[in-house]
Amino acid sequence: MNAPTFHFICPDHWINDPNGLVYADAEWHLFYQLNPFGNDWGHMSWGHAVSRDLLHWEHLPIALREDVERGEMIFSGSAAVDWHNTSGLGTGARLPLVAAYTAHSAREQTQHLAFSVDGGRTWVPYADNPVIAIGSREFRDPKLFWHAPTRRWVMACALADRHQVRFYGSVDLRAWTLLSDFGPAGSADGLWECPDLFWLPTDDDPPQQRWVLKVDDQRLGAQYFIGQFDGVRFTCEDPPDRIRRVDFGRDFYAAQSWNDAPAGRHVWLAWMNHWDYARRTPALPWRGMMTLPRELALRRFPDGLHLVQCPVRELRNLRRTHHGCAGLSVAEADSWLRERGVRGTALEIAAEFACAGAATFGLHVRTGAAEQTTISYHAPEGRLMVDRSRSGDVSFSPRFDERSVAPCPLRNGTLALHIMVDAYSVEVFADGGRVVLSSLIFPQPESDGVRIFGDGEVWVESFEVWPLA
Repeated sequence: MNAPTFHFICPDHWINDPNGLVYADAEWHLFYQLNPFGNDWGHMSWGHAVSRDLLHWEHLPIALREDVERGEMIFSGSAAVDWHNTSGLGTGARLPLVAAYTAHSAREQTQHLAFSVDGGRTWVPYADNPVIAIGSREFRDPKLFWHAPTRRWVMACALADRHQVRFYGSVDLRAWTLLSDFGPAGSADGLWECPDLFWLPTDDDPPQQRWVLKVDDQRLGAQYFIGQFDGVRFTCEDPPDRIRRVDFGRDFYAAQSWNDAPAGRHVWLAWMNHWDYARRTPALPWRGMMTLPRELALRRFPDGLHLVQCPVRELRNLRRTHHGCAGLSVAEADSWLRERGVRGTALEIAAEFACAGAATFGLHVRTGAAEQTTISYHAPEGRLMVDRSRSGDVSFSPRFDERSVAPCPLRNGTLALHIMVDAYSVEVFADGGRVVLSSLIFPQPESDGVRIFGDGEVWVESFEVWPLA
């Protein structure tokens, strides 16, 4: 079977949540939940890889292994550079990388530290673990970051069954003080997991600063809140029942942003899967992969501020022969595609459609004799949809072939789509990145066609496609 072109996988094991994302010494570090012994969930440890460009990854030895003697698996967490050696764990001129993670046992979940003084190649558990324990079995996923205004570390953890995010503070990473709790709010249908908290500038003139709190609901997926964080408490600007979805697809979970990203960048990625069927997806022989890395921003729309996501700019370096057309009817654009022989299992597509009235239009990607994944827009309802019911193998779960639907208004009568197609995935970015749908697919390798369709008054204003290598 083909491997993904631009999505991270572990060659022959199970992976899930990204962990410990930190930029240090010109390397993007990606740690992740790993079963070192097979392609099903279990024996959770931290795998490790590094990259110079977010595209090409070097696999490194396992960073943190489960503690069999203590009966503790290594669950999700985060990492940061201790720039001022506040922990005292550095040696000489080497500043430590410090990881905060959940140790999971049958009794409880507690927060632990580990550190590295050789660029993340080897890790030492902190001698006085755990650093936080509250006697709960649903207390996990610490996101660690330095809060400069208060000159201390902040750790955000999920109180999963309470639908809350709890904040702790520390000046030395060793002793932690309870600061506050946030929630319940937004969606609280499933357990809350994997919080992340970071600030972003708005695109106002002049720019303002807002904090974004992301937390995952096991049923809904990733949701986010916009507000302020004063170093103690997160205050949301929305009504408590407002739900802001990060991704309207089924396969975006446990996203984490990179600490210490260069040049003011805010980049994250997520586990590309869903717990409804994650343990039943085809083993290839690997099972589980990450979404493509995405750049984050806050932009103001007519109804207020929204988080927007766009593929990182480094992906442009994978582009090969460019194909483009403009100002065509749907039928003309589809004929142009077929005449040019545009096809592939790894493609970047930028398309802009203009419509008037009750039009339905879109694309089929990864098309074959009996397979296709459909990306469609329904103007009367103002909704964008990804339908993978015919995308390939959907037999492993009755939930896999459900359609993903997102509200998505036209802007001046047009819809702009940015679509990333890979061997086992389709990621659709619309409305400037405000609306995103991420979907796994399992087609045959020979299903590599692209088609354009539509009815009603609709025109293809522009269509560009690049094979990616």
